[in-house]
Amino acid sequence: MSDQAVNDLVVVDLGKHKKKSIKRLRRGEGGLMEDVQDVVAEVKAGLKEGEATPVIVVVVREKADKMKMPGLMMR
Repeated sequence: MSDQAVNDLVVVDLGKHKKKSIKRLRRGEGGLMEDVQDVVAEVKAGLKEGEATPVIVVVVREKADKMKMPGLMMR
């Protein structure tokens, strides 16, 4: 992989969030989408004129649902 290819990639790890928040992000709504938009704006602001926009990869994980954890029984 060339040095330029490495510079063309930005990975944004948003951490663990609720399923509902992730669904809103997929629809382009909510607080997580605002976080992504902030990162995109920051990346664009740091670009020099004529420089190619890098690929931005967003990583977000779903929090474990406490009600579905093995070993717990609902009464």
